[in-house]
Amino acid sequence: MSDPATGTGRADGADGGIPAQPGPHHAVIPGAGPTGRPGGPATAESGAPAGERATVRLREAGPDDPPRYAPEWLALREPADAAARAADLLDPLRVRFANLPGRASGGLVIHDLGCGTGSMGRWLAPRLDGAQHWILHDRDPYLLHFAAVASPRAAADGSRVTVETRRGDVARLTPDALAGASLVTASALLDVLTREEIDVLADACTGAGCPALLTLSVAGRVDLFPEHPLDAEIAEAFNAHQRRDGLLGPDAVATAVEAFGERGATVKVHPSAWRLGPGEAALTAQWLRGWVGAAVEQRPRLAERAEGYLRERLADCEAGKLRVVVHHSDLLALARPTGGEA
Repeated sequence: MSDPATGTGRADGADGGIPAQPGPHHAVIPGAGPTGRPGGPATAESGAPAGERATVRLREAGPDDPPRYAPEWLALREPADAAARAADLLDPLRVRFANLPGRASGGLVIHDLGCGTGSMGRWLAPRLDGAQHWILHDRDPYLLHFAAVASPRAAADGSRVTVETRRGDVARLTPDALAGASLVTASALLDVLTREEIDVLADACTGAGCPALLTLSVAGRVDLFPEHPLDAEIAEAFNAHQRRDGLLGPDAVATAVEAFGERGATVKVHPSAWRLGPGEAALTAQWLRGWVGAAVEQRPRLAERAEGYLRERLADCEAGKLRVVVHHSDLLALARPTGGEA
């Protein structure tokens, strides 16, 4: 799920008001992880620390980009992300991997775009057999450090898993940048891209014959129990916020299906909802603050009513009375192999 960017009120939401940013204890660094906006291409001189290779044609942070997400927020949502991801999409992926030329000797090479603290690798690597080399891409060196340190070291069958980091959010990959890649993965990425950026991503993956597993894209639907008269208006404003400035928001999955399909890929989509109850109260409270905050940023006239709404919802959450289903979609695009490679 893509996290709302900004709202009003205190940043930490400690007063129960609408927070200025999503998630707890935000890192105040220009630019955002998966929600950064496109800028000019970066090069190997982009300032990556020694030992990190810069990614080909990186997305640059713009002066108005929102702060990055803090590791605490990413850690808070990781169990819900793991429970939501569509494991059913892994079987066709395993079939593709089993037929890779040279798989036995070379293992898998997996690019994780906008990796954050590496939750995708921790979920996926132990579910796949065989040696794996993960290339983790993120613009934030702080998050890259977390991802590299906490990455799994063994595959499902005990084979070795290795990791390298590349600083930068990949917005404009080319087939050459994916040479030798077995898979591209990402979480909460599609819905913060434009149509042009999805076309570029589809071009790169299909041009390289590389499958793409793109998870946790917002679907534009939220169910809250018990219901509240303001639910629909908040949800509508949030969806409008997700579509700001040309971003696709809830339209992203349909756009990606079309883009990959036009390029000859076989595309499968599976629901991957967060299902939040009393056991996920801390995550639900943080999500509520960001969800309502983004809605108010989009439609400031909601502010007064939204404050009362948020107080009620947070009280229900604390009392164990609130349940939320946040709908997402996972997408697997199986590009046609090119030149004998996947």
